[in-house]
Amino acid sequence: MDAPPASAGRPTKATDATGAADAAGPVAAHAAPAVVARDRKAHARALFAPLPRHYDRVAAALSFGQDPRWRRALVAAVDAAPGERVLDVATGTGMVAQELVERYGCEVVALDQSAAMLGGARARLARRADLAARITLIEGEAERLPLADGAFDHLTFTYLLRYVADPAATLRELARVVAPGGRIASLEFAVPPNPAWRAAWRLYTQLGLPLLGRAVSREWAATGRFLARSIPDFYARYPLERVLELWRAAGIEGVYARRMSLGGGVVIWGTRGGPENRGGPRDGERGGDREDGGRGGDG
Repeated sequence: MDAPPASAGRPTKATDATGAADAAGPVAAHAAPAVVARDRKAHARALFAPLPRHYDRVAAALSFGQDPRWRRALVAAVDAAPGERVLDVATGTGMVAQELVERYGCEVVALDQSAAMLGGARARLARRADLAARITLIEGEAERLPLADGAFDHLTFTYLLRYVADPAATLRELARVVAPGGRIASLEFAVPPNPAWRAAWRLYTQLGLPLLGRAVSREWAATGRFLARSIPDFYARYPLERVLELWRAAGIEGVYARRMSLGGGVVIWGTRGGPENRGGPRDGERGGDREDGGRGGDG
């Protein structure tokens, strides 16, 4: 079943919903960068297509066992209430969507551009009737969400901005579908700021990631090599301080960043601006780590 167009309001409940509509909001991108990004997205889609069967286990291994802890920090930043609606963008095989439901008892729409990854998420739901009742799967792109303005209480996304033509426009599009006062949170690989740890990180990404991938399969070896290039390339173009500026420019307020695992990962969160903005960090948040516009400490 096709996903509803933006004018149709909130998506209907259908655990196996697929498809995408035209852009509901403007996506401003210069032609040349857009071409490069389309090539990068197409390459990534082809690269990850054979991987869903082992994705959960190998994603943890490629992050040196830290990916599950990073996901928990991402989910904790959302602070949803039972019954609230959360959009999980770039859901992959649905790991974050699952944790959102298990932690909060919320309703999740899980979106990904990869039919293969959604197949992995669908297999996850087939094993868990309790999840299937609360998670809707749709196929679509973050740059052109087939969803109405303010349709969701909160939004999460993982490992996304490295693949889009215009991160600023994509963040505006993500914020568009969140109601004022809602939380937006993301998880991404990062580059450690400390020179010693950064050198160790480079050694691991350039040698360790491909070797770990090769131990699993030829496809995962290629994935390791791809990540070793794409992560530092992104931060060369968009240092973390610049990324936080893009969040604020998209209408997201109270933006915080929490470096994870000595800077190898980063969780960023903020609140959708508007008249109902709840604002500020909630109980238990690391507001004291905020410095230079929201750069949190390691966790």
